[in-house]
Amino acid sequence: MFFCNGGKIVDKRLQELGAQHFYETGLADDCVGLEIVVEPWIDGLWLALKREFTSRNIKEGMSNNLGTVSNGVSAVTVDRRMSGACSLDSEIPHLKLEDLEVKATDALSQRPANVHSVVSVQNTEPSLDRSVPSLSQSTLNIPAVPSEYIDVQFQDSTGQELRVSSLISDGIVFHVPVTKAVQLTREDAVKTALLLELDISKTTFCYQPGDAFCVICPNNAREVQELLHILGLSERKECFVSLKIKQATKKKGAALPEYIPQGSTVEFILTWSLEIRAVPKKAFLRALVEYTSDAREKRRLQELCSKQGASDYNSFIRDPNICLLDLLHAFPTCRPPLNLLIEHLPKLQARSYSASSSNLFQPGKLQFVFNVVEFPSSPSRLVSRKGVCTGWLAELVEPMLQQHKNSLHTKEGESSTIKVSIFARPINTFHLPSDPSVPFMMVGPGTGVSPFIGFLQHRQKLQEEHVDWKFGETWLFFGCQHQDRDYLFRDELRSFVENGTLTHLKVCFSRDPPAAAEKKPTKYVQDNIRLCAKEVARVLLKERGCFYVCGDAKHMAKDVNDTLVDILSTDVGVDKLEAMKILATLQQEKRYLQDVWT
Repeated sequence: MFFCNGGKIVDKRLQELGAQHFYETGLADDCVGLEIVVEPWIDGLWLALKREFTSRNIKEGMSNNLGTVSNGVSAVTVDRRMSGACSLDSEIPHLKLEDLEVKATDALSQRPANVHSVVSVQNTEPSLDRSVPSLSQSTLNIPAVPSEYIDVQFQDSTGQELRVSSLISDGIVFHVPVTKAVQLTREDAVKTALLLELDISKTTFCYQPGDAFCVICPNNAREVQELLHILGLSERKECFVSLKIKQATKKKGAALPEYIPQGSTVEFILTWSLEIRAVPKKAFLRALVEYTSDAREKRRLQELCSKQGASDYNSFIRDPNICLLDLLHAFPTCRPPLNLLIEHLPKLQARSYSASSSNLFQPGKLQFVFNVVEFPSSPSRLVSRKGVCTGWLAELVEPMLQQHKNSLHTKEGESSTIKVSIFARPINTFHLPSDPSVPFMMVGPGTGVSPFIGFLQHRQKLQEEHVDWKFGETWLFFGCQHQDRDYLFRDELRSFVENGTLTHLKVCFSRDPPAAAEKKPTKYVQDNIRLCAKEVARVLLKERGCFYVCGDAKHMAKDVNDTLVDILSTDVGVDKLEAMKILATLQQEKRYLQDVWT
């Protein structure tokens, strides 16, 4: 919600006190890695410091009339107090945050002997496996080869078959049947949204509306088999793997990954333990160089992990979400051993989903909604792919969707043969107000509406059971692209309005033409929030209500947050910084709550 807000506040306050920037502020997000913002910012910092201190020295020399002119070049006599600044040139090499194992000879050795071995005259556009001048002609600064630290031994002896529950060390795993599958969007919608219902009636799994839970998912089976084939491990896929720390390793604090259970087979590790879709980091690329035999391929991998190749790394690996399999296709002589994958690929994480139901409204049932994530093919990725978990779930329930196009309920007493493994997430605070008389507002475009369906189901049941209770007003700001294609839960929302559970429903459709009667067309949820600015301020400030946001963190949640800052600033009559402080207070009081994802 407040991206780098601490730094921004300090920066703003320093400027108010008269400080001036000598270098542009860098705002970094730890979820995208160091390569995008931090490393380029650090590289530029030293040049900026050099310019700044040089400029100060020249100005001081001129003001004290200490400079002499010789051959048209100013020679500056510097006060001893500034000697530390003058020696900055000599200190910069010691300050750079580079791997200490990299020697100058390592960098110099990466100059291509023959430019034409890297790029042909006909190919003028760079790609994942091809560079062009000037990069193809540059001397490269590449990181040191990461020290390998895991020894892999294959054992043919049979053992006990591992269960998925062995992947989770904290919490209970529940294997539950899927009893309902519904496609909520039309076939011509930009995104495909599915609703799944799980039967938890025979388990101890419990939840509140707004809670999230995790689904344990495997990597795509076809991709696993392809990876086994390329790495020459198909014959050994059922072999059990023994992992040990290499005695001669130079890696500090080397440890075996806890997320690979003892007695795992090669196939189990690639299916359930490692995130084979992860975007390879530069250290992994550097390690792959050592297992690539073709000189051109080695050079290109060196470029992609070098400082000089940072732009290519972002364009051809990070931005298009390239994975190990894509790299092995692009660099066919690259054949890394299994230990390298275990050392560099992260843990395959369970995927988190918000409950879109209420156990009070539907006892023994747990529903959730998701968009099937799509990764289209590109020059760097030869085939299109679906999300690891959403693609797996969609494929899993495909027979149910085909058999009953829009909905399917198993018959009474009949159990579904399709099961998924879930476990509860740590307790969160994204819950309804404990006092039912407290008003609240909900913002949930697209599948972000999911937890609010559970909120409203729960509220409806409470109103039916407690007619003498006082209930606060409820607001929902919902948005999607097209009213007739992806308006999720349209009938349910209208029913909530009709029975009084939902007091105000504000909807918008970003890609539909505006209605002729609209004076101020609304495309996004924040547009409707602005139109209701007085009501928003009243609910939050005068009636001490709650404000919930669920959905995309990168754009929607940020825009909604900015809108709230503007509304509070106008209503209270303060500047935006003070309005941000008010919003931060609401967050501390758990009256401004977010369930967002990137």
